[in-house]
Amino acid sequence: MTSRRDWQLQQLGITQWALRRPAALQGEIAISLPAHIRLVMVSSALPALTEPLISDVLRALTISPDQVLQITPERIAMLPPGSRCNCWLLGADETVALEGVKVTSPLFDELRVNPAARAALWQQICEHEHDFFPHHD
Repeated sequence: MTSRRDWQLQQLGITQWALRRPAALQGEIAISLPAHIRLVMVSSALPALTEPLISDVLRALTISPDQVLQITPERIAMLPPGSRCNCWLLGADETVALEGVKVTSPLFDELRVNPAARAALWQQICEHEHDFFPHHD
């Protein structure tokens, strides 16, 4: 059903536009990446950092929860270009414009119940040990 306003605009020949990213008008054009952030976690369903599996991964990486930036795939484009930070993509296959290691895993709910997926995640972390622990040489 068309509103009276929409009908009037149509009668006047005025084209209406819909924003694809309305958040951009709400001051969310860019997301800053503070210097203390050591891991960007990207997922459409962001798990709590207090979940035991997430806590174990962060503890193994010697990263505290306040050093993690959680972000949804829709907001990846808002990250500053040319920034450097390691990234964990949970069920996301988007291209992230961050320099640094990118480890991937299924969404958290699947990762929690799938031992093969957890093993694959740990394998990726081990492969990039020098990137996650640059001062341990």
